[in-house]
Amino acid sequence: MNFIEELRWRGMVNTSSNGEEQFSAGLEDHLKEGKIAAYIGYDPTAPSLTIGNLVTVMLLKHLQLAGHKPIVLLGGATGKIGDPSGKDAERSLLSYAKLGENKDKMRKQFSKILDFEGENAAVILDNDDFYSSMDVFTFLRDIGKNITVNYMMSKDSVKTRLQSETGISFTEFSYQIIQGYDFQFLYENHACTLQMGGSDQWGNITTGTHFVRKQGGKAYGLTCPLLMKKDGTKFGKSTEGNIWLDPEMTSPYKFYQFWINVDDADLPKLWRTFSLKSQEEIEAIEKENPQDQKRALAKELTTRIHSEEDYENALKATQIVFNPKLKAAMIEGLSSDELSMLSTEIPSHVVTKESLEEGANVLDFLTGTHNTLNSKSDVRRAIKGSALAMNGTKITNDKLVLNTENLLHDRYLFMQNGRKNKFILVVK
Repeated sequence: MNFIEELRWRGMVNTSSNGEEQFSAGLEDHLKEGKIAAYIGYDPTAPSLTIGNLVTVMLLKHLQLAGHKPIVLLGGATGKIGDPSGKDAERSLLSYAKLGENKDKMRKQFSKILDFEGENAAVILDNDDFYSSMDVFTFLRDIGKNITVNYMMSKDSVKTRLQSETGISFTEFSYQIIQGYDFQFLYENHACTLQMGGSDQWGNITTGTHFVRKQGGKAYGLTCPLLMKKDGTKFGKSTEGNIWLDPEMTSPYKFYQFWINVDDADLPKLWRTFSLKSQEEIEAIEKENPQDQKRALAKELTTRIHSEEDYENALKATQIVFNPKLKAAMIEGLSSDELSMLSTEIPSHVVTKESLEEGANVLDFLTGTHNTLNSKSDVRRAIKGSALAMNGTKITNDKLVLNTENLLHDRYLFMQNGRKNKFILVVK
């Protein structure tokens, strides 16, 4: 398949309200002329990409697999301004130092998803480099002269804000000028003829094609649908916030669990949007039961976004967290790193080593370590009911004395009260 055909069967070409595909006329013919360069811009307004951003990164990935050159444009300049698209109020602007930190983290994430070697190697640029040496008069004369206020006012992002109580500042009003010039700069200096993005960026993209046309060039735009659930809500949100690609913000275990717990009805969309498997492979997988599909999707994405080792650790953590009949050998076989990871994924409680060095009665020691063990009576009841286990072994005696010899790797106690209540005591 060519690039557009690949996107079509995956449902990654946005259609307008009247059913028309949202990309520039002539793009398909342009793609047949030979290798092109295309870009997507990402403002560093957060320290990590999310799975919502990953949708558009997949556009760049498929572009590259089709033999074309992807350009990642970091918005070092536009990030200082704030995009009004989809926002009903002004953004809180970040410091320049924070924007710099965010850009560094995003570069590392892109390096894991796109190929930066070979004939059509991806490149990362920063639009702050386009403007850092430009004075305000050059900006107004050479850039601002190429667009009218009437044109800018016609954009939905501007119309919506003008009709709101907060209005729109000149700062955010000027965003589309800067992003529009980005395309002109890339067209003139990097032979870039296509800008892509989510459907909410169509207005900004067409401003860019307008800038190129004003200089006598021909440029194109293409958008994909935003990632939405079957119920119409945005994907990537959970009770704890976004699903981030940074392992320090969303751990590989939680990332894995996100895909394991998606709604069955969303699986076709997710397979087509995020998997690199072929149409034939995906259609064959979709004949399997939903749980097997989720495990396969979770494996592919956790491995690609994180690593094979992170996937194995997430799988092991899942088997432990959700296994109702844990055996002592399974617990004792965990490494210190694995127990450390688990202590961040399931409830944990810090205890002092001194409390164990002279020996501690099990009733005294465990009281208050978990919300099911708020009193000595709770602990005694759990022992009497054969519900309480330490490191995979049942505790049968409420006179038991615990000491440092019970610790795993001299630091951890893996506790279980019943089948579902697992928690870790961490010695410090």
